[in-house]
Amino acid sequence: MQIFPLHPFRPEGDIPALRQQVRDLVAKYEAKWPVELRANCWFSFDEEFSKALGQAGLLGMTWPKQYGGHERTLLERYVVLEELLAAGAPAGLHWIADRQTGPLLLRYGTEAQREKYLPGMARGEIYACIGLSEPGSGSDLASVRTSAKKTNEGWRINGQKVWTSGAHKSHAALTLLRTEEGSERHTGLSQMMIDLDTPGITIRPIIDMTGTHHFNEIFFEDVLLPHDALVGTEGNGWKQVVAELALERSGPERYLSSHMLLVALIDAMGPEPDAPTAQLIGRLTAEMWTLRQMSMSTIAKLAAGEDPVVEAAIVKDLGNAYEQALPRAVQAAVDADLAGKSDLSRLLSWILVASPSFSLRGGTPEVLRGIIAKGLGLR
Repeated sequence: MQIFPLHPFRPEGDIPALRQQVRDLVAKYEAKWPVELRANCWFSFDEEFSKALGQAGLLGMTWPKQYGGHERTLLERYVVLEELLAAGAPAGLHWIADRQTGPLLLRYGTEAQREKYLPGMARGEIYACIGLSEPGSGSDLASVRTSAKKTNEGWRINGQKVWTSGAHKSHAALTLLRTEEGSERHTGLSQMMIDLDTPGITIRPIIDMTGTHHFNEIFFEDVLLPHDALVGTEGNGWKQVVAELALERSGPERYLSSHMLLVALIDAMGPEPDAPTAQLIGRLTAEMWTLRQMSMSTIAKLAAGEDPVVEAAIVKDLGNAYEQALPRAVQAAVDADLAGKSDLSRLLSWILVASPSFSLRGGTPEVLRGIIAKGLGLR
């Protein structure tokens, strides 16, 4: 069984010119970004920059033109993501809409939903979040209790979501709900697109140890949604979420969240680092490149219409392990003052605190390894 194909993309388009386009755009804005904002950058926010990406045609790149997209290849989109992450460009506002909400609406949404949301997402003006996790359920998404009851007026929503990234900045939440009363686990679940200015919705911040606000709680108290808020087929929510998570788990953000620290290490060591540090840089670079090849191969399967659940879980699990090991390896190798003012010191101190959370988003290692074992017939 060949899990990761060797040649995932056709080399279409002028890739060097596209890379330069992204670099030129980043250069216009990067002076205002503090180094901490550029670490774990797909959780950092800059509305002006997100809109500039949209105006440059760098969002919704693979979507049909009729919905504001640009009908470019997945390779071209992947190149843009690599450049943004490598530069530490704050991309958190548009990230989820561009990465998974938009593609899911293209696959399962109604024509009205596509016309309502996709053009604004492609312009970098409509932002989305994902309502999955709930209090007390950990990473067990199948234990959803937030309910959606069908009434003559519409869907009546009650419950709570937690760890919802970017909800305080988002216009809409693609939310997993239990639509069949008395159902359990994977049955009776549906997805709905919920505008977050709907009456009855309260968003409360969760501040992490770095002092950053990107996680949130969302409370739904007798929230009334129109019947056409349903995305896809009623009761098919679990299958749709699994497809969505393959998009979430397989991208370059799964191994580049700590990349700015590696760049800072190389810059600080100069052209002639000592032998142990040179070995560390070489090992980290080789591991990153291997993860890149695996990630690109998984995206190729998505492009072919497959649902590479196992491959995406492997990329996410190994990528998180790499991202979390990187700051510890750098700390062990160099004498960096964690209270210092250099880019290396500031990045290292910030990522050491933030990196334990990297394995929570998109599924814990235990959940991912269960998916891998099941998919490979090992359990």
